[in-house]
Amino acid sequence: MADQVAGAAVGPGVGMGGRPRWGLEVLVVLALSLGQSAVYSVLSIIEKLTRETPLNQQTTTMNSSATPDRPWLDLAYQLAGSLFLVAPVALVLFLLWLRPGRAGGWAAMGLDRRHPGRDVLAGLGLAAAIGVPGLGFYLLARELGLNTSVAPANLTDVWWAVPVLVLAAVANGVLEEVVIVGYLFTRLRDLGWSWLVVLLTSALVRGSYHLYQGFGGFAGNVLMGLLLGLVYLRWRRVWPLVVAHSLLDVGAFVGYTLVAPHVTWL
Repeated sequence: MADQVAGAAVGPGVGMGGRPRWGLEVLVVLALSLGQSAVYSVLSIIEKLTRETPLNQQTTTMNSSATPDRPWLDLAYQLAGSLFLVAPVALVLFLLWLRPGRAGGWAAMGLDRRHPGRDVLAGLGLAAAIGVPGLGFYLLARELGLNTSVAPANLTDVWWAVPVLVLAAVANGVLEEVVIVGYLFTRLRDLGWSWLVVLLTSALVRGSYHLYQGFGGFAGNVLMGLLLGLVYLRWRRVWPLVVAHSLLDVGAFVGYTLVAPHVTWL
């Protein structure tokens, strides 16, 4: 009976003896989501660097057709990819909902509907502030030989290409900002990490899973992570970050689809 009472007193996220197991939880979440992407990204840049072709003469493709000869099946692949991309978001929201003694889930990261207009406007401002300098940074890194050429959209010529690319952009925005900012900031603070260390860790993780693009992709996303992390610390709301990231990816995916056939500098 005493053991049952003692066990019942142990809250979610706390091991026997009151020792938090959130550190292990963070590792599991990352292993199932963007941490896994970071590992594959490191392997990808090693593979690219060991080719005879210089880095800036290589092309990194994204959002490619799975079955280009069967558009209906390709559409199913693309929709499934976006669906499973956001599955870790449901996991972290559930884990934060179990957070004892504090606001959990949506409220823990400001992912609610209290300020929709303000969140959208803030997201638009962030996207504008990041978008143009980000494109310039990418072009400079490529010219310096630090980055591959990135082809963000490579679907076949089908009617559903643009809606699917928009959906993929939103899925990326939700996944990255909820997991790497909302969840990671919350959990690492639960573990007693300082805000500065949390900010740097989040930015470095963000940069690491973009290494597959090259060192420019890594550095640019670290800088973006620092900016978005500071914005989150100021507002404590993830929605503006999700809006900004989604808009940036829509611009990259759809913009590339529409513009790339007509220019040579991309």
